[in-house]
Amino acid sequence: MNNKNRILIVEDEDYIRKFIKINLERENFEVIEASSGEEALEKIRKINLDVAVLDVMLPGIDGFQVCKTLREKDDKTGIIMLTARGQDIDKINGLKSGADDYLVKPFNPLELILRIKAILRRMEKTKDISEIINYGIFKLDGYSKKIFKNNSEIEMTPTEYSIMELFINNPGKAFSRDDILNNVWGYDFVGDAKIVDVNIRRIRTKIEDDPAAPVYIETVWGVGYRFKKI
Repeated sequence: MNNKNRILIVEDEDYIRKFIKINLERENFEVIEASSGEEALEKIRKINLDVAVLDVMLPGIDGFQVCKTLREKDDKTGIIMLTARGQDIDKINGLKSGADDYLVKPFNPLELILRIKAILRRMEKTKDISEIINYGIFKLDGYSKKIFKNNSEIEMTPTEYSIMELFINNPGKAFSRDDILNNVWGYDFVGDAKIVDVNIRRIRTKIEDDPAAPVYIETVWGVGYRFKKI
């Protein structure tokens, strides 16, 4: 039985893709390669993944579309976008498309490995929690890693689920962006704290009746966010 975590690398530059593959295989990951968005979508249809590493700039179908399609197929797969230096809009668009994290090129392969492992830890952490937590109209099922509102399931990415888990376990507590990064991402995040804001906006579109006037996830001005205490 193959117990290796399966990682998809989507990168059109052969030398970059091969370099990433070599480093990931040294960490005992099973690596699947794709050199285009079209090839990636074909492989996504056929195999299950743990994490996908997607270059934004691909010929034909770009990384954003691959990300959206993968999210539609499986909201549990971890997704890391590779963006160009200085292209902040790519980071935001990648997160809006459903990515969990991003990494700016050029990057150290060790940093990519650390981020992949951080996503896998979040996934494993939630698997280890089997209890069901009821909080008002929300229910968190730690065994299936699902969130329910009024008994209807809300589709969540691994990162979104971890943020909701943090909030529901600490209602009324104000968390700074750094607090959320440390608790959810699980490592010293090097990048823009907007990654927290984008994930909060995504969650609000899923759990709030009116995301423009949020009731459950409150903004604490000058601090960060808190989950409404019922």
